[in-house]
Amino acid sequence: MLTLLLFSLITILICHFIMVLASFISKKTISDREKNSPYECGFDPKGSARLPFSLRFFLIAVIFLIFDVEITLLLPLASVFNITSMFSWLFTSTLFLIILLVGLYFEWAQGALEWAK
Repeated sequence: MLTLLLFSLITILICHFIMVLASFISKKTISDREKNSPYECGFDPKGSARLPFSLRFFLIAVIFLIFDVEITLLLPLASVFNITSMFSWLFTSTLFLIILLVGLYFEWAQGALEWAK
């Protein structure tokens, strides 16, 4: 046990040393207005290349991603049905679905699922 702890500590120290050394040695770039501006065949750009991003779209995408991951957590429940007892399978799946539905209701009540107000 002590050997495992010692090797873990040495590994962590080596990793931290390499990260600190890399940050000191790394090339520092100087960013100016010309480097950050978009290039359009040598001409000045007509408009801004930075379009405003819809925060509402980002929120909907994050909610979709969360529920997509939760659906993938639901899929193994079908394969475990024959291995476990009926009570534990029913309790686990019902509890998981209730947590999902409470989260969905909370997001719906907060108005996070409406695209335009």
